[in-house]
Amino acid sequence: MPPKVKITKDAIVDAALELVRSEGAEALNARSLAAKMNASTQPIFSNFSSMDDVRAAIIDAAAHLNYEFWQEDMSTGKYPTYKASGMAYVRFAKEEPNLFKLLYMRDRTAEAQEDGFGVFDEVIDIIKKSAGISDADAKKLHLEMWVFVHGIGVMLATSHTKLDEELISSMISDVYWGLVGKFKK
Repeated sequence: MPPKVKITKDAIVDAALELVRSEGAEALNARSLAAKMNASTQPIFSNFSSMDDVRAAIIDAAAHLNYEFWQEDMSTGKYPTYKASGMAYVRFAKEEPNLFKLLYMRDRTAEAQEDGFGVFDEVIDIIKKSAGISDADAKKLHLEMWVFVHGIGVMLATSHTKLDEELISSMISDVYWGLVGKFKK
């Protein structure tokens, strides 16, 4: 008798990520995931204690992919560094709408709440240097920009509207410079 093929934790996460990517988070359950892998549900529950653990692993994998978008856009030099972070956010929403929804549009009432800023120290430092404003003002500016850029992301991820990259870039610049002017007064 040939040995059974072991389905690894990574293979399960990859299959689950592809399932969510193509069908949305609401399609993820043990049966649909097992079907995606052409297996029974047994390997899922041999590697994970619950579907909640599978979901947590997928959220981590999606966040890693989102970070790769961010790193890629920040390193191209196409846009100023801070603007590139916003452009990466909306590109992720446009190119990976179901993963964007999973990361940024899920109900979080049962989750530990973040600080509300979505702040990376690196981002705040970029704003302070480029805009010449204080730490507190840079955090407030980032919060206001994040809310604006998130709105664009939601509109793209839900196919509410179609905006091209040039228009998005122009809109982000307009809001950013308007806020910089506000904080420099």
